[in-house]
Amino acid sequence: MIFTEVTTEPLDVQAHERAVAHPAAGAVVSFAGVVRDHDGGRGVVELEYEGHPSAAGVLAEVAAEIAADPAVRGIAVSHRIGRLEIGDVALAAAVSTAHRAEAFALCARLVDEVKARLPIWKRQVFTDGEEEWVNCP
Repeated sequence: MIFTEVTTEPLDVQAHERAVAHPAAGAVVSFAGVVRDHDGGRGVVELEYEGHPSAAGVLAEVAAEIAADPAVRGIAVSHRIGRLEIGDVALAAAVSTAHRAEAFALCARLVDEVKARLPIWKRQVFTDGEEEWVNCP
């Protein structure tokens, strides 16, 4: 089972965990990338993600590559776009496998690949009113 989504709606990590449930899965590992109130020693008050039209396809491609590992029983990954508040989940991921070591390794690989390849850019507004774009090409 593979589930992927790029959305403006709030993300639910527990829903991702339920989506990867499988009778043969003895381990479900999840990840929540949460908006924090600081970056590089500066306070952050606002965050906005903007995605390229290809983002959903790239996310599905990354998930399919990870799901090709025979240990994977299920994979779910979503990235949120639009304006997010401090504490909101920007990236939700879950992977199920028979054993925990595989689930941890594959979930980490999934998150790393998404962060490296997904064409989604982040605009941060700092407490002093300055802003910057992060991960822009």
